[in-house]
Amino acid sequence: MVRTPPLAASALALVLVASLAGCARIKDHKGYVVDSALISSIQPGIDNRDSVAKTLGRPTFAGQFSDRDWYYLSRDTRALAFSNPRVEKQLLLTVHFDPAGNVAAVERSGLERVVSITPNGDKTPTLGRKRGFFRDLFGNIGRVGGTTSGSTADNPTGGQ
Repeated sequence: MVRTPPLAASALALVLVASLAGCARIKDHKGYVVDSALISSIQPGIDNRDSVAKTLGRPTFAGQFSDRDWYYLSRDTRALAFSNPRVEKQLLLTVHFDPAGNVAAVERSGLERVVSITPNGDKTPTLGRKRGFFRDLFGNIGRVGGTTSGSTADNPTGGQ
């Protein structure tokens, strides 16, 4: 029967614990902290910009082309060690205002708005010719500033 010394056993246990600690799941929350009671208290036709700001706080971001839309975004993600985080739960609360500044509509959406984009390797596919580095670098030698066939420098119309 082989017995391991206590020092070797404790070192092995330490390595095992350290390796398992690196594989822990990482949970993260970004954005607005959701309070369902506050969100449900926002009523179209009753609230305005000031009351929404006092109830929900400043929006995560406002509309890009008009300030009539306020967005409150809340996202919970989970990742394993060094992997890319995955979205577990998301809430996008959109508050629409009318021109007078009163709440016109309140919309909720979730994970159905999350889009998964898969890159196509390390190159972006493009239409057109496939040219190499040296053709791009030296391809215009002799073309720039040169004369075209049938024309001369004295007669730019080509003799017509």
